[in-house]
Amino acid sequence: MPRRTKIVATLGPATDDLAVMDELVAAGVDVVRLNLSHDTHARHRERAERIRDRAWAAGRQVGLLADLQGPKIRIGRFAEGAVELRPGDGFSVDSACPLDRGDRTCVGTTYTELALDVARGDTLLLDDGAIELWVEEVSGSRVRCKVVVGGRLSNNKGINKKGGGLSAPALTDKDIEDIRFAAEIQADYVAVSFVRSADDVRQAREVFQAAGGTGGIVAKIERAEALTTIDEIIHAADVVMIARGDLGVEIGDAELPAVQKAIIHRARELNSVVITATQMMQSMIESPIPTRAEVFDVANAVLDGTDAVMLSAETSVGRYPAKVVEAMHRICEEAEKQTAVRRSAHRIDSVFGRVDEAIAMATMYTANHLGVKAIAALTETGSTVKWMSRISSGIPIYALTRHVATRRKVTIFRGAYPVSFDVASTDIHEVNREVVEELLRRGTVRNGDLVIITKGDRSGVEGQTNIMKIMRVGEHALLTED
Repeated sequence: MPRRTKIVATLGPATDDLAVMDELVAAGVDVVRLNLSHDTHARHRERAERIRDRAWAAGRQVGLLADLQGPKIRIGRFAEGAVELRPGDGFSVDSACPLDRGDRTCVGTTYTELALDVARGDTLLLDDGAIELWVEEVSGSRVRCKVVVGGRLSNNKGINKKGGGLSAPALTDKDIEDIRFAAEIQADYVAVSFVRSADDVRQAREVFQAAGGTGGIVAKIERAEALTTIDEIIHAADVVMIARGDLGVEIGDAELPAVQKAIIHRARELNSVVITATQMMQSMIESPIPTRAEVFDVANAVLDGTDAVMLSAETSVGRYPAKVVEAMHRICEEAEKQTAVRRSAHRIDSVFGRVDEAIAMATMYTANHLGVKAIAALTETGSTVKWMSRISSGIPIYALTRHVATRRKVTIFRGAYPVSFDVASTDIHEVNREVVEELLRRGTVRNGDLVIITKGDRSGVEGQTNIMKIMRVGEHALLTED
């Protein structure tokens, strides 16, 4: 069986060589990420074109995710490059301080509204929580603090408020330009950083669609306040990403595992797609093998039902980009062998609102209880395939479509695989034969196997899936039609 959990890998300097891109594709990467916090549009455009060319040459379809930088909530720079802070020291963060003149008593910040968002008693966390400051007083633009946890603090480190509450908007002017760029390169997904509410998602979608973008929106869950409206955010977005770096800083690392499990579970309950991200294989930036803790981390995300696991610095700047993907591939495959991953009671008592949704649910229930070897879904938009992929199963779902954008879209759905397929005939029996021949050609089925085909009476029309057919390979007789 092919691996069901998808792998997202970030492109960067370490992957720019065409040979490395070929290795990534061969290793099984499903979606590539462009981190728009770094590099120019020209460099990202070149990477997008190259990886699509290399995937096409290998007969693969690879999705493209453009990840926005979001608001830069950072301290400024120090005159000496860094300072050493000790517990009990006084230290201020002041937006009026020149951004390049910080010292051991005060540093500037790119976030001019900081003093409006904090009060005495709040805790500020710098450098991913490595430095902890207790707010003693807010005076004008200056936030006077006492150092609780000290250490070496260097230039441009991030600022978080423990428990959340920084009011910087999710979309900056740079983000809006980057969304338009994402539309230009036909990105399949745009990831919005530091989402606070469903409105942030809707705003990004409006900008993306106005620029001609047709892909989906990913809501990155990395602010504490996003957890209070998580259902609304899931409904507004196409995908949610558990961005464990900033989220862990804001809510505390001890709470993060339970929150991750809850988000994965809730996203699947609400028929959404979920990515688990940040430091999944961090040691492999330098090492050719993962730590045992990293193996458990990836496997647990798979067991919990994540659609995709994501690599960041491990592939973009690491020494072993392809080896990381290969290692993640092995871990996912082994975790997917567990019975719990292949059984589901998802939405067993639900009432469905659409015919195509009902067909998708009926297909998965039947497939899981009848010994079906493969599912072939003729689809225009991928919606039926998405609903199917919410059901835990060990049965591959092939999304047969003539649309390149739809094939790229489904690359991130768990257990779904894109196939270029254009219905050449209006005769339903001929279409069935062509579909089965495609599955045979891929080695997915053999004579005597049962397969399910879903399609619509009106071929090529969006939202018209209304037929589920069960067929036995090698026989022309129709067993079931609904």
